[in-house]
Amino acid sequence: MRRKLTKSFSFAIAGIKYTLKTQPNMRIHLGIAFIAVMAGVAFQIPSSEWLALVIVVSFVFILEILNTAIETLVNLYTEDYHELARIAKDTAAGAVMVAAIMSVCVGLIIFLPKILNWLY
Repeated sequence: MRRKLTKSFSFAIAGIKYTLKTQPNMRIHLGIAFIAVMAGVAFQIPSSEWLALVIVVSFVFILEILNTAIETLVNLYTEDYHELARIAKDTAAGAVMVAAIMSVCVGLIIFLPKILNWLY
């Protein structure tokens, strides 16, 4: 049982590593998340704002990993152009984009007033 669980975790970690290694957008998301966390520390945001930040950042990471899985499966199925393959890839990428836009909105709600107070 323990060995099976360890193996399961190693597969999951391999998937995350693969996404980080092969997907430039995942590295961008990670960099922006790092900046957001550093800003959260610098501005000493309350736990409710940390919760919002963790949720939106996690959604972006989760969807980028799922987008990679969907693109990989579509590529495994066919290398030829197919309209349904395009739709699958585009909608998966669209889900990541929506999550990223929402995380920017949450970041602005949390940090913009703090930045403005700091500047003025």
